[in-house]
Amino acid sequence: MTFKVPRGTQDILPEQSAKWQKVEETIRHLCHTYRYEEIRTPMFESTELFQRGVGDTTDIVQKEMYTFTDRGNRSLTLRPEGTAGAVRAYVEHKLYGLPDQPVKLSYIGPMFRYERQQAGRYRQFVQFGVEAIGSKDPAIDAEVISLAMNVYRTVGLTDLKLVINSLGDKEVREAHRTALINHFEPHIHEFCSDCQNRLEKNPLRILDCKVDRENPLMETAPSLTDFLNEESATYFEKVKHYLDLLGIEYEVDPNLVRGLDYYNHTAFEIMSTSKGFGSITTLCGGGRYHGLVQEVGGPDMAGIGFAMSIERLLLALEAEGKELETDSALEVFIVSMDDAAKEKAVELASTFRAKGIATEIDYASRKMKAQMKAADRQGAKWVLVLGEQELADNAAAVKNMETGTQEKVPFHDLVNYLQTH
Repeated sequence: MTFKVPRGTQDILPEQSAKWQKVEETIRHLCHTYRYEEIRTPMFESTELFQRGVGDTTDIVQKEMYTFTDRGNRSLTLRPEGTAGAVRAYVEHKLYGLPDQPVKLSYIGPMFRYERQQAGRYRQFVQFGVEAIGSKDPAIDAEVISLAMNVYRTVGLTDLKLVINSLGDKEVREAHRTALINHFEPHIHEFCSDCQNRLEKNPLRILDCKVDRENPLMETAPSLTDFLNEESATYFEKVKHYLDLLGIEYEVDPNLVRGLDYYNHTAFEIMSTSKGFGSITTLCGGGRYHGLVQEVGGPDMAGIGFAMSIERLLLALEAEGKELETDSALEVFIVSMDDAAKEKAVELASTFRAKGIATEIDYASRKMKAQMKAADRQGAKWVLVLGEQELADNAAAVKNMETGTQEKVPFHDLVNYLQTH
C-alpha cells in the first residue's frame, strides 16, 4: 500500500525549507524591530471561540472549519486563523492590565481551512499575523500597514499595491447596512444562496461575493465612504496622513470591505501586481476591529491587525523571478580514504561543527572520486582529504573548491585556517 500527502496539504522538502526559514527569519527580525512580541497559541480551540471571533455568517465558520468532538464531548476546531486565539489569550491572561498599551503581538504557524485547493492556497497553510490591541490611535494603523509592507519589501518583492478603505464607526456601519438591504432586497433572488442568507445577517459581505461579483447591482451599491460621519472621515484622513509621512503609496478603494460586524475604520489589503501571479492577487489583509475583545469576554479594547500567507508570499517571489539568498551553504566536506581516516573524519567533523562550521562527511563508503563529486554537488567551499599519509603527517590536504588550490594544514590549525581563509 502506498500513501500520499492529504489533499490540500504539501510536503516542504529541504530545498524549499531553506527559503521558508529565510522568510521566517526576516519576519522575526522585523517584528523585533517593530516590537511585536511572539505569542504561541494552541492549534485547536473551542469551536465557539471561532463562531464568536470570526463570525457565524462567514464562509470560514459555515463551510471551512475542521471541527471535531473530543472524548470529553467538547466541540473543538483546528484554528482557521490567528486573531481569535491571540485575542482569547489577551483576555484570559489579562494583558489589558499591563501598563504599556497597546499590547503588540505576532504569531506564525499552521492554520486549517477546508477550501478548494488552488495556487498558493492549501487546507493546511502557514500564516503570519500581528495584533496591536489597546489603542485607538490612527498612527498605529499606519505602523501595522508599514510592518506588512516591509516584510514583502525586505524579501525582495516590488510588484505590490496597497489598497485601503474606511469602514467607519458603528453608527456609519448601521446606516450603510440599512442602505445595502434596501439596495439589494428587490433583486436578491438574482444572487446566490449565500448572498440571500447574508442580506439580513451581514449584507456587507454581499459586496465580497466571488460568485456574483459581475452583477450590475454590485457597481451601483451604496459606498461606505458616502456614509462616513465627521469623526470617521477625520480618522481616515489621519491614517492616510501617517502613510504619506512613511512614504507608503496606497489606493483608496470604496469597495474594499471586511465583512465582520466588529470591524471599524481602517481596512486594507496588499496585492501582487506581477503578471505571472494569477487572478487572485491578495497577499495580505487586515483591519481595525472594535468589539472583538468584548465578544470573547474582555473589556472594551480596540485593536488592529493583519494576516498573510507564507505560501502566497513565496508564490509572489516566484512570479517576480526573485530568489531568496539562503544560508544553507556547505563549508567543509571531509574525504576519507580508509577506516582509520574515517575515524579522524568523524572526530574533525565534530570539532568543526562545535565551532559553527557546516561540515559533511561520507557515509556511503564511496571511492575518493565519488566523494569529491559529492562535495562538488553539495557546493562545498573546502574539501579536506584524509589518507594514510595525512594521518602520519597529522595534517589534512585542504582544497579550495573555487580556486582549485591545495595545501597541507596541521590538524591543530584547521579550525583557524578555515575561519580565516
